[in-house]
Parts: sequence; structure tokens; C-alpha cells
Amino acid sequence: MFPAPVRAVWLEVGFGAGEHLAAQARANPDVGIIGCEPFINGVARLLTEVDAHGLDNVRIVMDDAGLLLDALAPGSIERGFLLFPDPWPKRRHNKRRFVSPENIDAMARCLAPGSLWRIATDHVDYCRWILAHMAASEHFQWLARRPGDWRHRPDDWPPTRYEEKGIAAGRPPAFLSFQRAE
Repeated sequence: MFPAPVRAVWLEVGFGAGEHLAAQARANPDVGIIGCEPFINGVARLLTEVDAHGLDNVRIVMDDAGLLLDALAPGSIERGFLLFPDPWPKRRHNKRRFVSPENIDAMARCLAPGSLWRIATDHVDYCRWILAHMAASEHFQWLARRPGDWRHRPDDWPPTRYEEKGIAAGRPPAFLSFQRAE
């Protein structure tokens, strides 16, 4: 899938403008990164970065992430990212949220044992939703041990414009890291 051998493959679902994905690709040239984004404007922005920096370790799927998850081999992904997904805040729209029992199971199938799934949100209700759904899954363990573990973005987690917009609007982000059970 990549022109040079890679030590691992990472997956970012809904990469937005791609700033996080591009930063990860630059910082980890030995990792192949697949980004899934259905919107043309985000794909175009990421392609500009890929071209400008010669990022041959990036692959883009411009479609629904569920289709990609169904196609990936079990245990083929070392790290997953879901950063500031649409919170679908209206109760009647909650069924559209990416974090759902079906998608949690699909990510668990694709992630290798011990792998990380990083999820960020600036929406308090969605954060509660994520934690409740992930806690109900036997496949993942939340790695936070103290509040700073989820209140502060880890150094190897590049910021996004959605994070900056949330902070500017007074919505502090939560940075959630889950480990795939062995």
C-alpha cells in the first residue's frame, strides 16, 4: 500500500483539514497513515500538505469510515485517531455519533492488541457518551489515571483547528486515550 516498507499503519477517522494527520506523517515517516474523510474540502487541504511535504506515507479514503473498517484486516492498525468528531448534539441525532457499540467493535477488530485509540472532543455531553460507551466495551481500557491525563494534549498529539476553535469558544477539550485489550 505504501511505496516504502512501514513499521506500522495508523488510521485517522474524519481528519477534517488534515493538519493532525499531516503532522503525524511528517513526524513518523516510517509509519503509514490512512485518513478517512468524506468531505472534498478536507481531502483537498490534506492533499496540499501531502504534495508540499512529499508525504508518501499517507493514503486517503474519501468515503464512510465504516466501509474502510469492514475492509481492514484484523489487527492491522497500530494506532487510531478520532479527533473532534461531529457531536450530533440533538438527542434524536445521537445515533449518528461515530462512537457507538458497532464502531467500537469494528475498531477493536482492526486495532492490534495493545494499540491506542485516541479520541478528542470539546463537547461535554459527547465526552460523557464516549466514556460510557467505551467503558461498556470489553475491548478497551481508558488510560487516564488523573485529570491531567485527559485535560492536557500529549506532546506527540499535534493540535487541530477544531481544538483551537473550541478553546476560543470556551469549550476545553478532552483528550482520551484507550488501549486495545490484549
